[in-house]
Amino acid sequence: MNKNYYAVLMAGGVGSRFWPISTTEYPKQFHDMLGTGDTLIQKTFQRLNKFVPTENILILTNERYNDLVLEQLPMVSQEQVVLEPAMRNTAPCILYAALKIQKMNPDGVMIVAPSDHWIEDEEAFATDVTSCFDKCEKENVLCTLGIKPTFPNTGFGYIEFDKSDENQIKKVNQFREKPDYATAKEFLVQGNFLWNAGIFMWSVRTIVDAFKEYQSTQFHLFHDGISCLNTSEEKDFIAENYPKAENISIDYAILEKSDAIFVLEATFDWNDLGTWGSLFDKLNKENMGNAVVNAQLLAEDATGNMIRTPKDKIVVVDGLKDYIIVDKEEVLLIYPKAKEQDIKKVLNSVKENFGDKYA
Repeated sequence: MNKNYYAVLMAGGVGSRFWPISTTEYPKQFHDMLGTGDTLIQKTFQRLNKFVPTENILILTNERYNDLVLEQLPMVSQEQVVLEPAMRNTAPCILYAALKIQKMNPDGVMIVAPSDHWIEDEEAFATDVTSCFDKCEKENVLCTLGIKPTFPNTGFGYIEFDKSDENQIKKVNQFREKPDYATAKEFLVQGNFLWNAGIFMWSVRTIVDAFKEYQSTQFHLFHDGISCLNTSEEKDFIAENYPKAENISIDYAILEKSDAIFVLEATFDWNDLGTWGSLFDKLNKENMGNAVVNAQLLAEDATGNMIRTPKDKIVVVDGLKDYIIVDKEEVLLIYPKAKEQDIKKVLNSVKENFGDKYA
């Protein structure tokens, strides 16, 4: 494997739209959401590990998930688990990880990858990423992978690329916020828009220089402690300084400012597994069109349902269509799929009425 290849696996989110399975104490990336035998973080690590050396994969997560990471990824050392003492969005943690890698290897190129995506064709994924790595090693560019839209999705941001660019990896004109339905339809008609999957590649030198140019305060906050990184003094430095970092995404901090962004249209199928509905779309269906994880289902006049229970629990459903049915210990959720975006509101109501222990 190429010793200059590094990965930063982002595993700090809560995934509240997958409640009640995903909770603050045990979020979705640490669950086997599809019933495959591997959790999402394990699948992502295995995917990256096909072309990135084990010791070069950093797990970026919240302090509270440190033990979960080490339990589920026993092949990584404590030094590979990069802990955020405060929630500050994606820009500060990416800068922190990039500086750590740069200090280890100034020639490093890195991928930033979420821990909760589902990608079946892992060979195509590796080919796409290494193609971007090659460009990043030769040029001072920032690369991202875009997903060809299959419908006018209003839940994703979009990447507009230069139609006149005939190269495989194309110049990005701009990033576009999540659109309304009419705008999303227009994006598809124009043909030069891709879904933003949040998968990024760059050399550590280029991304650090980009922070220095576009986020100088953030850059100096972390760079002032460069002597502490990868040493026993790192924890104390980060505990003191990380909470001072601006709460800002990498998109706003860097990508929307830089004129050296390039996108490669992904050649693999992709699902961001952001909601129960997206999980339903990804799973195989039984003969009545229900997606089932772990349960033994007896269905009558019931179709389009997403059903997840503890292992081998018998579920009898009659006359129910397009519902989410999730059974987890002291919580049972029966909720219309059409309203899945409101599950966050439901979670807040549960907290108010029953306390945080169920959230």
